[in-house]
Amino acid sequence: MKSDNLLRHLWIPFGIAIIVYIIAYTWIEHRRERKGPWVVHFTNSAAGAPALVVTETNLGIANLQITFSGETNASETNALMVFAQPKEWPYDVPFGKCVFMDTTFLPGTIVFDLFGHEVQLIPRVLTIDKKEIPWRSGEMIGVKGTNIDVRP
Repeated sequence: MKSDNLLRHLWIPFGIAIIVYIIAYTWIEHRRERKGPWVVHFTNSAAGAPALVVTETNLGIANLQITFSGETNASETNALMVFAQPKEWPYDVPFGKCVFMDTTFLPGTIVFDLFGHEVQLIPRVLTIDKKEIPWRSGEMIGVKGTNIDVRP
């Protein structure tokens, strides 16, 4: 009479579970990262006003500039931030704060409070002070007080 090999009965399901876990984890991470992060360049416009340059290559967004006319920045700013990894919010960014960040599936949603204006980067649309603005590469958006001026 053959005895049951207990180790064999435990190791085979354990090995299958490990293989399934590795495949599932790799697939989920690929889905999470495949579109890439928001890249925001905090800089100054030619006139010296604080400005953001937003890029998200997978969505076809490049060099969209948001300028805060009438605002002053204490010094020249030239900071590039890549929003790929989750971070506890709120936290400081040049010109203000990041008040919300969800990068579970990239590019995710980023919300800034800059000079009293809410700027929200969502894959579907850009919002500034709750006003939806379609994404268009190379566009220049001027924000001054309550006015939002969109120029191609």
